[in-house]
Amino acid sequence: MTVITAHSGPALGPHDYKHALARETLLSERMRALALSVILGVMSVALTVSFVAIPGFGEIMPGMKAWTALTNYGPFFLYELVMIVFINRRLARSQDLPVAVRYFSAFMETSLPSVILLSHVNKMGITSAFGFYAPFFYSIFIILSTLRLSFWLASFTGAVAAAQMLAIAFIYLPAATMGMGSPMGREIPMGDGMTMGTQNVQFSLGYHLTRSAALLAAGITAGWVAIRLRHQFEATMQAVAARDRVTNLFGQHVAPQVVDQLLATGGEKTSEIRRIAVMFVDIRDFTAAAQNRTPHDVVSRLDDAFTVMVDVIDSHGGVVNKFLGDGFLAIFGAPIRDDRATLRAVAAGREMLDVVEKSNAGHPDWPIRIGIGLHVGDAVTGIVGSPRRKEYTVIGDTVNLTSRIESLNKEFGSQFLLSDAAHTEAGEQASDARPLGNIEVRGYDKLISLWQLA
Repeated sequence: MTVITAHSGPALGPHDYKHALARETLLSERMRALALSVILGVMSVALTVSFVAIPGFGEIMPGMKAWTALTNYGPFFLYELVMIVFINRRLARSQDLPVAVRYFSAFMETSLPSVILLSHVNKMGITSAFGFYAPFFYSIFIILSTLRLSFWLASFTGAVAAAQMLAIAFIYLPAATMGMGSPMGREIPMGDGMTMGTQNVQFSLGYHLTRSAALLAAGITAGWVAIRLRHQFEATMQAVAARDRVTNLFGQHVAPQVVDQLLATGGEKTSEIRRIAVMFVDIRDFTAAAQNRTPHDVVSRLDDAFTVMVDVIDSHGGVVNKFLGDGFLAIFGAPIRDDRATLRAVAAGREMLDVVEKSNAGHPDWPIRIGIGLHVGDAVTGIVGSPRRKEYTVIGDTVNLTSRIESLNKEFGSQFLLSDAAHTEAGEQASDARPLGNIEVRGYDKLISLWQLA
């Protein structure tokens, strides 16, 4: 018995798609049972109403009464309802159906046309019964058996239909009729002691074997369709599991937005030049403060600080592109284009200063102070790396200058510095910024105009 387990963690295990497939198979079983219950219920009501409301309808089905449909279809309708309840309970417990139950259910359901055929034989006679709708009723169960998603169950359904119909023919037709196929006069039983009279019966062994062989072939064909559907489901589940593994694993290294874009584009568009807002964040004097603490304490404090800051970046539509020791690089406006990228970056920077200050209250023994640098400009964004290892990154002078701007926080004793381009695009969002004038920046010949926001 397969146990359908629920995922307890963010990442999918290598065989979790099989559990998902087992659940989908069980849902398909429930769909099949529901479809049969609807068909049986509608037929029971329709036939009963027809007998009562349509004059002369009984002549179409001689020997049958208004309540015959309810007695024939009713037990099987109730059986399907019981199966639906049983399947729902197995789903609630995350358990699959036992194999024996599946085969028993297939046998029970496929026996319905045989019960109807026997009833017709007793009421209408062998000739009329085999020419009426009951033998064709087997096809409904064979078709719906594809929803079991099992070649063997669908083939078993066809085999049961073929064997039962052939058995009824052998039981009710005289041995002489089953031989060469010669016409033979006989009295056809009508049930309740009645006979239909002398008729020419042309049923031969070859005739019934052919009909039964057709049912068996239909079951095997349905089994082939079922296994193809199962393989398609399995391939889909594996693809979903692989996607989830990529999302969960890759998403721990880059932002979910990056993962979504890569999955959406298929990685076809690997790079582009885009105007973005670039932010560098650094924890001041973290290395010196970490020297007298255990590695566990260092990592724990760093994780706490990054947690609150990354949440702020995410909430403002930014992407933490990479962690750089005791700092990180964040971008706004990529991979998803955003015309308000600079405004969001300034708001995120302000909020980070606030949340870090509040988080320090929970760490009185190790308060931290951060420095932020923000610049706006064109940069190359996309996937770079070797065939074996790639990463989503941003490259260009905009990124380099932002790093230099952030490092100037040490010189000015500030926490949030903006380039002139960032200040201009921020508008009212940075109206309280204080101009620092044109500043010499290491690695640049021209002076850079800076603004201090905090």
